Amino acid sequence: MKNEASSSHSREESVVSDCGRRRSSCGYCKSSGRTSISHGLWAYSLTVNDYQDLLDHGWRRSGCFLYKPEMERTCCPSYTIRLKASDFVPSKEQLRVNRRMQRFLDGKLEGRKPNELAENPSASKNTDSSNHHTGSSLAASESFSCGNKGKTKVEEFMLHLSDQIDKMVLRYIKSGEFPPGIQLPKAEVKKVTHAKRKLSVEGSEDLLYSSNIAFQIAATLRRKQSAENIQQSQMPGQSSEENDLTPKAIAEKLACALNKLANISGLSIRACNGHINFYSAAKDVSLDGDVQIVARPEESGSGSKSAKKSSEHPQGKKRKLEIRLKRSSFDPEEYALYRRYQIKVHNDPSDHVTESSYRRFLVDTPLLFVSPSADGMVPPCGFGSFHQQYIIDGKLVAVGVIDILPQCLSSKYLFWDPDYAFLSLGKYSALQEIGWVKENEAYCASLQYYYLGYYIHSCSKMRYKAAYHPSELLCPLRYQ
Repeated sequence: MKNEASSSHSREESVVSDCGRRRSSCGYCKSSGRTSISHGLWAYSLTVNDYQDLLDHGWRRSGCFLYKPEMERTCCPSYTIRLKASDFVPSKEQLRVNRRMQRFLDGKLEGRKPNELAENPSASKNTDSSNHHTGSSLAASESFSCGNKGKTKVEEFMLHLSDQIDKMVLRYIKSGEFPPGIQLPKAEVKKVTHAKRKLSVEGSEDLLYSSNIAFQIAATLRRKQSAENIQQSQMPGQSSEENDLTPKAIAEKLACALNKLANISGLSIRACNGHINFYSAAKDVSLDGDVQIVARPEESGSGSKSAKKSSEHPQGKKRKLEIRLKRSSFDPEEYALYRRYQIKVHNDPSDHVTESSYRRFLVDTPLLFVSPSADGMVPPCGFGSFHQQYIIDGKLVAVGVIDILPQCLSSKYLFWDPDYAFLSLGKYSALQEIGWVKENEAYCASLQYYYLGYYIHSCSKMRYKAAYHPSELLCPLRYQ
């Protein structure tokens, strides 16, 4: 392979050796056999243009080793996934990640203590280890006291929430907002599991309980309306009113009523796509705190509400975030952070996290650096392999390992301080990297894409990549 560096017009050469087919155990499906099959190359040197071409043909690198899954033979087919940065549309959850970081920097959100954090052992780039919120809030809900000894405190608490919804449904029937003379189903509030909480879009970091009663009520009303339409012609006025009672509209009505008529300390209630969701409202609720249910009269003022807001977000010291881009090299501080991340988040044995393995995986690179130019061909940082550091008040909290190529920023790995898991640094860094591509397209017109690595649909840990819209998957046959 030979190529010419765009900026210096000097000949640069890619030198690789063929390692042939490789079989290994799969880290995605955890199969017992050597079911992961790929082809390997060892790169002694690699131009950025050649590596761009390899990426666009399904290859990736780990240090100086290049590999490409054999899609028809391997257990977990891996598709190259990319996003055109200028077309990126952030989701509500991604916007929330940015807001959370801004609140933290403004001193309005305090961090969690290390013993309050519950890390996700399978966390990877952009994976949100957010179950630290549920530790304190769930403990608070479990402290809700009740008389029935046959059920756990959490079950009794969920029964209470269900009763509150049923009371609001009855109130709407009496007021005529829901049709009278029909037996509506009873509400059932369920605890949201950690797996579902990770896949949730709205308020995933705080979501504790949920109810789908709005869907059941809407279905009951539709059946009633269908039966009436068979017996007699549809009445225009009634039709439009009942058609307005969609699951989403019903959930919003009930959530609004619950927030107005009852205050459940430590929880907030919101409607989301037809579901009634109960979130942890207090970020700093203590592990031994109580959840108290307080009846609130309809005519009560807004003074208590504003007082609650001020206590939730006390004004603290402002913090400074610095993002520094440096060429790939060994840094003792980065290595110490990597060791801590691998041991605490991925539960790697400490004797397996060595300096030599770190260097091979995240420092060594075959990419030949291309210096910046003013001709619109190379961005100010140049092309090559880089480490992007995230520093808060002088402390290194995350490092993104990336390759900057003629057409893309290719995200390779991210490791972060477990004490800052509540900031969702994986997602935050991805948003920063997408923003970087947008900004630097002005210096290098060909630099338009953000590559997220491989998308593996059969692996739940990798599906988060599909949340970056609108993304593209590389066809393994036509390479388009």
